[in-house]
Amino acid sequence: MGRLIAAADIGSNTAHLLVAHVTPNGLKRLVNESDWLSLGEVVTRRGTIPPEDRKNLFATLKRFKEILVTYKVEEHYIFATEAMRRADNHDLILREAAEKFQLNIDIISPQREAELSYIAAQVDCPGPDPILLVEAGGGSVQVAFCQAGVIERETSLPIGTGALTAASGLTYPATDAQEKRLRNLLFEALTKINDFPTPARIVSAGGVARGLWRALHPDGDRNLHAQELAFLAWDCRRLSPETIVSRYDVKVNRARTLLPGSLIFGQILAHFGLSEMTVSQYGVREGAVLEMAQKGGEKWLSTN
Repeated sequence: MGRLIAAADIGSNTAHLLVAHVTPNGLKRLVNESDWLSLGEVVTRRGTIPPEDRKNLFATLKRFKEILVTYKVEEHYIFATEAMRRADNHDLILREAAEKFQLNIDIISPQREAELSYIAAQVDCPGPDPILLVEAGGGSVQVAFCQAGVIERETSLPIGTGALTAASGLTYPATDAQEKRLRNLLFEALTKINDFPTPARIVSAGGVARGLWRALHPDGDRNLHAQELAFLAWDCRRLSPETIVSRYDVKVNRARTLLPGSLIFGQILAHFGLSEMTVSQYGVREGAVLEMAQKGGEKWLSTN
């Protein structure tokens, strides 16, 4: 017999709930729901989560709580990342969430975020060590140098897609000045990883990387090349979001992450002189579920 375990991530682009059936044979997703909230961009612009955005967040949390009850989930973990870390009213929001929905939300550190992503990425991205794990969201990018199951170095960079969009004043089609500002922000942030060792390969995780993968590789190939990312950045900067949606078969909110996302990963590849990266299908939620399962004594072999 397996257990139903859930993890919810209140991220900087989306709030996402995963309910999974964990058995000795693996992990099977039963519910994989998300709402686009853009909290990272909001907090970058305003420093707080204003009333209308709190209303949207609470509507999402109410729906998540109903799903947890409906599925009779045995254990769950709800956590928030960069946008909530930076919002000056996060204590109020967490208190209201506990009072309204009896949901306790943990604001996790960038280090913890990297740990959960690494747990998940080890499942579907086997290969030579060491790896550089790059997890990009709306508010920040976690970068971790890992080998033999251990994170040896890690840092958090304030260059998530929403944060970059707000800081650069990005519009579509993008202007030369906006693209230059994006690249300068990335160059400045990447100085924090100048002393990181060069990895054998880069593994990317998170919604931004998966959005790039689905836009570029509808055939499912999870290896993305630097030249593809450069083309995507060149193409998206010339287009309206509606045209990006049509051309790359993505939703409009995801369309707005393709330009900054391709620049993020393209510049990280160039920084280490590598030509491609592998995209993990899994992320912090799967990592949290697998960690809870292991602590509960479950032995998992693979992920479906």
